[in-house]
Amino acid sequence: MQAADMFSLTGRVALVTGASSGLGQQFARTLAENGAAVALVARRADRLAALKKEIEGKGGRAVAIEADVTDRTAMVRAFDAAEKAFSTVNILVNNAGIAHAGRATDMSAEEWHRILSTDLDAMFFWATEAARRMQAAKIQGAIINIASVLGLGVAKGGSAYATAKAGAIQLTKALAVELAFTGVRVNAIAPGWFVTEMNDSYLMSEAGTAIKREIPMGRFGKDGDLDGALLLLASDAGRFICGTTIVVDGGQVVSIRGGAPELELSDE
Repeated sequence: MQAADMFSLTGRVALVTGASSGLGQQFARTLAENGAAVALVARRADRLAALKKEIEGKGGRAVAIEADVTDRTAMVRAFDAAEKAFSTVNILVNNAGIAHAGRATDMSAEEWHRILSTDLDAMFFWATEAARRMQAAKIQGAIINIASVLGLGVAKGGSAYATAKAGAIQLTKALAVELAFTGVRVNAIAPGWFVTEMNDSYLMSEAGTAIKREIPMGRFGKDGDLDGALLLLASDAGRFICGTTIVVDGGQVVSIRGGAPELELSDE
């Protein structure tokens, strides 16, 4: 099989959560550019509309769906809207997430639950909803959970986020072994440090410079660096990959010596 055919997503329907900015925007663009019809899901409707227009301007297909991933009623409406616009979602990119900064001893119960609800609970519910619909339609598909290198190693000030992302990796394995026999593959991507709206001020600071020194490739991730992993897991090229987490971090995890400086992140 030719590589172009192996990685093609023509005829697939993808849904990307957190598609209004950062990595989610890039995931949506990449899926659309490789043939998938894409349901764009996030809270910021104006940004979704702009991305939809951009994708359609390049010949792709997209629908913008405003939804908070922690709202399960909105989740059902989002899948219904994607099916109405295209057909059953057979690629889910569970990307939506928020971060925090602060010592664990200063964190309120409300903040802890807010992070876990968005970064882990929502991932579970959107994945299982997608799986049920694929099973009902008797189609195969792929669920791709976006984890983080902070699910493999921690930094001061990010206890809830690191816990949620470690949970995402274990959730990926648990769902994979339950769903594989139905033809639904579940995998994860664990990005390293990418400059996004959520962390740009932090990574451009002195602390960010220190982090960069710990990355063997000597730079932060940039647009396009996750495209290969995404397409591998979403397409037939990865048809026998199930329950794995692909780390895309410039070699940081294998070279961690003492962890990153204390986190200072803004909410998404």
